[in-house]
Parts: sequence; C-alpha cells; structure tokens
Amino acid sequence: MSEWKTYRLGDLCSRIKSGKGIPASEVSTTGEYPVIGGNGIRGYTNTSNFNGVCAVVGRQGAYCGNVRFFSGEAYMTEHAVVIVGNELADTRYLAYLLSIMQLGHLSAQSAQPGLSVQTLSKLSINIPDISTQRRIVGILGSLDDKIELNRRINANLEAQAQALFQSWFVDFEPFRDGPFVDSQLGKIPQGWKVGTINEIIQILSGYAFKSDTFTEAGPYRLITIKNVQDGSLNIDGAAYLSEIPDKMPQHCNLAIGDILLSLTGNVGRVCIVDRDGLLLNQRVAKLQPKDKRNTFFTYALFRQDSFKQYLIQIAKGTAQLNLSPVETSDTKIVLPNQDILLQFGEIGQPLFDNIVSNCKEIITLSALRDALLPKLMAGEIAIE
Repeated sequence: MSEWKTYRLGDLCSRIKSGKGIPASEVSTTGEYPVIGGNGIRGYTNTSNFNGVCAVVGRQGAYCGNVRFFSGEAYMTEHAVVIVGNELADTRYLAYLLSIMQLGHLSAQSAQPGLSVQTLSKLSINIPDISTQRRIVGILGSLDDKIELNRRINANLEAQAQALFQSWFVDFEPFRDGPFVDSQLGKIPQGWKVGTINEIIQILSGYAFKSDTFTEAGPYRLITIKNVQDGSLNIDGAAYLSEIPDKMPQHCNLAIGDILLSLTGNVGRVCIVDRDGLLLNQRVAKLQPKDKRNTFFTYALFRQDSFKQYLIQIAKGTAQLNLSPVETSDTKIVLPNQDILLQFGEIGQPLFDNIVSNCKEIITLSALRDALLPKLMAGEIAIE
C-alpha cells in the first residue's frame, strides 16, 4: 500500500493563482483561444495567458467552488483560479480530488467575497505518492476521455443530421434535376406540398405536477424547463417522485429516444431522452411523430437553427417567452410524399440511434467514474 501524506494545497502547486480580466469587446463566438471563466468556456479571443494542463476552480457566484480539468492554451479570467501541481502532485489528480471537496463552502471563510487563493492554499489534503496518483488518474482519465470522445462524436453526428436535413428539405439537392413549382414557401419540387407540422408530428404538453408530491429520493425524476438543453438532457436538480400520479397522461412517462421541446423561457431547445425513469413536467413538450419512421425527420427539423429562431419569433410574453403548442403545430412546412420521408428516415435514423447510444454510454461511464472517484481519492480501493 502506498504511503499517504497530508499537505497544504499551496505546498503541492507550482502555480495557484487566478487569471486576469479581459474586456468584453475582446470576447466573441470566434477566436483562436477559449476564454475560461468560473464555469468553463465563456467565449473566444485571439490572446492567451495560459498553456498547459491545470485544474480550474470557480471563484465567485453560483459557480464558486466548481472544479474542471483543462488541457491546452487559453485565456484564464479573474473568475478562475488556475492550479498546477508540482513534483509532489499530478495536476489532473488534484482536479479530481478538489472536485469532490465542495470548495464552495470555503467562500464564507474568505475575507473577500467568493473563494480566495489564500483560502485555497491553506486547504489541507491527504494524497498518496506521485506514482499512485498517476495510476489513479489513468483509471479515471480513461473514463473521462471516453465520455469526451462520445460527446465529440455526437457533435459530429448532430452536424451531419442538420446538414442532411438542409440538403433534402431546404436546398432540395437530391431533387434538383426534377421540375419545381411555386408555393407559399417558395419553389418546391413538383409533387411536394406546403403542409403543417401537425400532419406528421404531435406536440404533447407535460403534466402539472404538485410540489407536495416531490420526495427526497425515488424511482422517478421530473424533467422541467431547466433540464432541457440544446441537444442534451441535464437532470441536475431534477426533483424525485416515488410514484406516478393517477391523472398523468401516459405520454408523460418518458422513454429513451423521446424528443423534448422547451416551451417557456429559453424556448425552442430540443434534446433526446437518454435514460428511463423520467416524467414530463408542464411547459415542456414531447415531439411525437405520428409514424415512428419519421423520428429522425422530427428531430432534424426542430434542431435546425433557423427553425429554432422561428420558434423564438412566434413565442409570446414580456417577462419570459412562452411557446404555444397549438401555434407551433400549425406552422407551415414543406412536405414531400411519404416515400421520400421514409427514404430520408432510412438514411438518417442510424445517426439518431447512434446519438442515443452514445448518450446512454456516457451515463454508464459517468456513473462508474462517480462511484470510483471518492473511493480512489480516499484510498479505499487498492490499485497495486
């Protein structure tokens, strides 16, 4: 068994200091280097102030105490504490260890608002020798690397899905050699028509759950607006329920592969259900194709950036936007005959299925990592 020793964090670091402020005018959606704040990337710029590997700790606000591992060249802002290990500590090991230490609680011990470098430096931690640290990092890192690979693959699959939809139903590239006719939405291939979404897709609203039915734990989690992100489902903070209400519609008991649409606030966000045991709350809708063979068409249509902007335009409200399922259902779209829709589905469905499969694997790998992490950090699992 390797020997474990207790140190102050500052004694294990070749660098432990926050980054520097950057004018908002120098941060954009494009640039050579990412701008790293307390909660990850906040934009891009053409200058950098860090190159290497580090643990990044959020200093202030809701992200105070958040820990991420970073590798590469970037601009680190004043809201991020950059931590680099010395000869006693592997940097990625420190990132893993600090991530489970709930550093946000230390902010109250600081004379300044937020989490100070001085407070972090005094933090007492118990670690094994450097070779053991690196073996532990090898285990956890392989899981995280595979998770990140799956996410990159899914980003590529998403891009393919949107490009395929654009080619078939916006640019009409496979049908360019045939005749075109005029329509309300411009020229379309002969034999196609201008129809409405509700001809092929049902928009099914969630159920109004009562907060007094929520429990501290249970077999079900409640999906609300905040859980629906662009292209991904995040169940952080989702309430638990021990049983399904008698009056809840069956479609609110979600299945893996279901497609969700946000109807309030950040309207138009679309994601895929990637796990069992989820229930659909009000102001989130399920997009259900009337023919399951049109699942990919449904997803690709609603994931188009131009279609999302359209949904934002038709949403109503001043304090926050609200999207009407009825008005959305009545939206006019260009529709081919069923044979073409089925051809499109046969080509695109494998992309959709791969996205779902990768999401499921991410959940499995994340659960394994999260189970191993505290045990490895506490030395409860012998890795020799």
